Amino acid sequence: MGSEHMFALQRRERLMDQLRLHGAVRVRDLARELSVSELTIRRDIAALAERGLLTRVHGGATLPSALEQDPVRRRRLATPAFTLGMVVPSLDFYWPQIVSGVRNAAAAHGVHVQLRGSSYDRAEDRRQIVRLTESGQVQGLLLAPNLDGPDMREMHEMIDWIGRLPVPVVLVERQTPEWTPTPHQLEWVRSDHALGLEMAVRHLHSLGHRNIGLVLSKGSPTSTHLAVGWHRACGELGLSADFLIRESVALNVPGHRGIIGDILDGCRRSRITALIIHSDPDAISMVQYLTEQGIRVPDDMALVSYDDEVAHLADPAITAVRPPKALVGRTAVEMMVARLIEGGRRQAQRAVIVPELMIRASSLPASSPPLPGNANRPASRRSLPGHR
Repeated sequence: MGSEHMFALQRRERLMDQLRLHGAVRVRDLARELSVSELTIRRDIAALAERGLLTRVHGGATLPSALEQDPVRRRRLATPAFTLGMVVPSLDFYWPQIVSGVRNAAAAHGVHVQLRGSSYDRAEDRRQIVRLTESGQVQGLLLAPNLDGPDMREMHEMIDWIGRLPVPVVLVERQTPEWTPTPHQLEWVRSDHALGLEMAVRHLHSLGHRNIGLVLSKGSPTSTHLAVGWHRACGELGLSADFLIRESVALNVPGHRGIIGDILDGCRRSRITALIIHSDPDAISMVQYLTEQGIRVPDDMALVSYDDEVAHLADPAITAVRPPKALVGRTAVEMMVARLIEGGRRQAQRAVIVPELMIRASSLPASSPPLPGNANRPASRRSLPGHR
């Protein structure tokens, strides 16, 4: 009985970990992940709901909202009613999961969120930020401004302007240089994209690949961090880092087929057997083109995507690095609430969160180990056939 009770405790701890990470969980997914019946998960959810640790919903559970607590408990746990403004550079692809993490954490803390979209443009960023601050309704800001570009002076001007805003700021998926001349050192939380890219390189290296290429999406702020991880991993593993292409090859990019064809020509010349591609739309476009040309994935070319938005839907399903988007959003809210409650007494914090590597069919290892004297290509892999 004791061991069964301990197993139940461990299972419920795992359940709560997933809930804190994502803000919501589904019975079906938890049952599959924990290898138990859906009835067992429903009983766990019921037990945790009795303790006020979660809220039961149809098919799963969510974090509890302050509005659902009984009056006595709410008075005991109550925090001031804050409203946070949030400005993100896009309202589709990548950012919805971060926004979802923000909303779930805000609901758990009894905090309101006003969301505004921008467009990777500093002037638009300023316009939306000013609208929020001039409304007088927000006590803190969660911001993802455009801090990229060759002009360092403009970047420092933007950081200095943000640092002088009348309300505290937490940067989301952005960071400042180690030292910036702002009145207060800005707080930020972001995914460790460099480490995520290194995970991908080391995964492919462990499968026998020694000639690996990287295709970075043009114009993405994430690309800078990915390039850092690429050079670091290749340097530590003794791999060539020369095959780094900065091209977008998603299906909606004009001339994407010709661009992919050129990339594959380069792969043949460099004997590339594995590609890391940022991001999912580009990776799926690559898979479709390879399949059309009779190039087998992963037998002729292994693939890893960076983002994991829709990589699992490809055929074959694509191995992908998954940035911790929901957790980034949740952490940003928690940092801001702590700042608003503690005020100037609280030291500035900065958080870097580690991604996950989701291994799928597109990078499965070859059936036999590399042959002696052929270290540049995993055994049983053939050269890329000519594309038609």
